[in-house]
Amino acid sequence: MNQIVKRMPKAKSPCHCLNLRRASRAVTQFYDKVLEPSRLKVTQYSLLQNLKMVEALNISELARNMNIDRTTLNRNMKPLINVGLIRVTIGKDSRSRLVTLTEAGKAALTDAMVLWREAQASLEEYFGAAELDDFERLLSKLELLV
Repeated sequence: MNQIVKRMPKAKSPCHCLNLRRASRAVTQFYDKVLEPSRLKVTQYSLLQNLKMVEALNISELARNMNIDRTTLNRNMKPLINVGLIRVTIGKDSRSRLVTLTEAGKAALTDAMVLWREAQASLEEYFGAAELDDFERLLSKLELLV
């Protein structure tokens, strides 16, 4: 809980979308701050975690699994490719590309997982189990909009 800085909330907007986006940015910034020693952003951590669950995925499948568009995925992958945490190779045909987690990526993910768990525990303590369960149920319901 020592990671969470208590502040006064900003005034609520009449726009539900804006309120959700502000909250989403705040949570992202919180995780990024906690993950800072690993040199990974939470978006990169999530990408590595998704790759850990499979041996290799083509870019379209990975984007679909992460529920993001290919352009965003490609932008998020570039820094990870540059530092050798993921590898992109030619797939079954010359048009497809397979994304895999490298050994360095696995090690970085293992190191970052300790920090990620710290962030998780802080949010769980901040919300409490019942409130967090309700919140996650509502988030899942929102995902069904599209």
